Amino acid sequence: MTTTTSSATISVRYVGGPTSVIEIGGLRLLTDPTFDAPGEYTVGTRTLVKLAGPALTPESIGAADAVLLSHDHHPDNLDTSGRAFLADVPLVLSTTAAHERIGDAVTALPNWEHVEIERPDGGTLRVTGVPALHGPEGSEPVVGEVTGFVLSGTGLPTVYVSGDNASLDRVRDIADRFPTVDIAVLFAGAALTPLVPGVPLTLTSDRAAEAAQILGARHVVPLHFEHWGHFSQDGSTLTTAFAEAGLSERLHLLKPGETFTA
Repeated sequence: MTTTTSSATISVRYVGGPTSVIEIGGLRLLTDPTFDAPGEYTVGTRTLVKLAGPALTPESIGAADAVLLSHDHHPDNLDTSGRAFLADVPLVLSTTAAHERIGDAVTALPNWEHVEIERPDGGTLRVTGVPALHGPEGSEPVVGEVTGFVLSGTGLPTVYVSGDNASLDRVRDIADRFPTVDIAVLFAGAALTPLVPGVPLTLTSDRAAEAAQILGARHVVPLHFEHWGHFSQDGSTLTTAFAEAGLSERLHLLKPGETFTA
């Protein structure tokens, strides 16, 4: 599954759930590290059920230059093994709330602010924090603060990592600031919870396809659409939604352990 979108190479390896290994500009980044085994995980008065473990272990992934952490307060985005992994990563970018809870191991990256990471080739990778909403408007006090990221740099493709975002308005705001997005890594699955009854906390499959259109993304790699019991949609609904939108060629639906390269 190899295509070309720029002179630079980027790869996205699907580990499982929200976890992927992104290699860009000679750097290795992880999204939302989760490595625990299947089982039941308590969140307040609720129980989340993990149905499958990751395709890769932290040892097989090796050292990472940075972690892009959508949020820290849900075990399907950061679990016990993932927290241990953070200790060996020089830069963990996340929300202000995550910094307050975890401490100096996490660097807060507010919306539209950025950090520059030095690349082995002498350039830099810019990581910009971008808005995300983990549910419907007004749900922040219940679902908590989350964030997304945009990766960019001279000679590099522009990559949007949505995190647990359900809002197309947030996607439109991002498209206004980043008119060229080569690759969209979209958290999907239409997650449901009794906290916000009947309203998805992440992108539905139809909205993932619409997000791809809004961004003009040439390639879409979905994450976080399987492996947990609270997802109401899956890979088959993503395939259908992108086909109905005429975007099948943009969708790269990976199996755990597989890699998309552009």
